[in-house]
Amino acid sequence: MKKIDLKKDLKYLYLPSAKDVEFVRVPRFNFLMIDGAGDPNTSQEFQQAVQALYTAANTLKFMIKKEKKVDYPVMALEGLWWTDDMATFSMDNKSAWKWTLMILQPKVVTKALFKKAVRQAKEKKGLAALEKLRLEGFNEGLCVQIMHIGPYAEEGPTIQRLHAFAKERGFDLVRKHHEIYMSDPRKAKPEKMKTVIRQPIQKSSNIQPSEIERESA
Repeated sequence: MKKIDLKKDLKYLYLPSAKDVEFVRVPRFNFLMIDGAGDPNTSQEFQQAVQALYTAANTLKFMIKKEKKVDYPVMALEGLWWTDDMATFSMDNKSAWKWTLMILQPKVVTKALFKKAVRQAKEKKGLAALEKLRLEGFNEGLCVQIMHIGPYAEEGPTIQRLHAFAKERGFDLVRKHHEIYMSDPRKAKPEKMKTVIRQPIQKSSNIQPSEIERESA
């Protein structure tokens, strides 16, 4: 049985420092994805999306273990968050949020296996949200990131610090706010929960790549 541990192999992406903001280049990966909108704390659509994602991810895992003799742990839930006008994006107006939830997949997961897993999951679970799932490549590129320790509701200062770090060094914030939920909220104490906060950026022409790789704060 071949074993894959993406969390270990990609430690630099999934277990960053909680002390220092870091530059990171994120390569293209394949993800199970599902889109939606609304406050994640109250939206039934959000809960259904999470359930569909994990159902498909676990179905794929056991299918590949049986058919391909490859075993791997299911990765953490991730979320891309935005509003139509990012200038109005606010932690206090979550009902206006749009989101893409996703789970990283190993290379062994193909389109054909994905479709087969969704069919099996629908037969067993009958979840309507499974119809909205897709397997898609995502290339995030240059980002800044940090690990937030604590409740989701207290992410604000961490996010502000991340943004300030980038802007002070001549970077623009681009695309979508990204979070990776490394702790299970059903089991972890709120003050000990770990969430990777990541933001894609665009470097200015007077900053050299070598400087980006060296600098952190």
